[in-house]
Amino acid sequence: PRSTPLYSSAASDVYKRQLHENGYAVVDKSPDYVVVGEARTITLEMLERAVDLILGGAKLIGTNLDPNCPTQHGTRPGCGATLAYLETATGKKAFSLGKPSPVMLRMARKELMLTTSQTVMIGDTMETDILGGVQMGYRTVLVLSGGTRRSDLANFAYCPGLVIDSVAQLADRTRELDEIFPPVVLRSDDTPHDLQEWIAQHA
Repeated sequence: PRSTPLYSSAASDVYKRQLHENGYAVVDKSPDYVVVGEARTITLEMLERAVDLILGGAKLIGTNLDPNCPTQHGTRPGCGATLAYLETATGKKAFSLGKPSPVMLRMARKELMLTTSQTVMIGDTMETDILGGVQMGYRTVLVLSGGTRRSDLANFAYCPGLVIDSVAQLADRTRELDEIFPPVVLRSDDTPHDLQEWIAQHA
């Protein structure tokens, strides 16, 4: 709800500003929630404060579960790594509102006014992007420009519908891409018509 007091740990200034703009009060004392996002300025003092607040009763919320983030300078810890730290230190489990949470994926689909059969999840992480898409019944495209390698696919019980090296390939409407991107249809349902058929096609 609006005006809910929360403590924003490991979050960028842009993220904090968005919270303010949407009516949330970012506080340092007695918050209802501790919210963890992506940031490069995290400190031990911030983590210690978050631990105290969580042990004091605040609920732990994460914006996503990505364990790390590839950058031009290498790999840096992601939001999921910070959440794991706080979970271990407090014994409390975090609730993630981001990938692969169906909360975010369903809201995004509805915001775009798409049906399940029209939605394609494109991402570079198997544990979040592709898992979220598969769980929602969306078509999925794995891009190998992130931290996932083609050889990693054997480690998962699920798989993407399509694997590409770069998002630039999506501009080339080949037959393979046409098969994964469904045509525009007028359907108001929120689930695949035949989930088992979809699973078999993408196994």
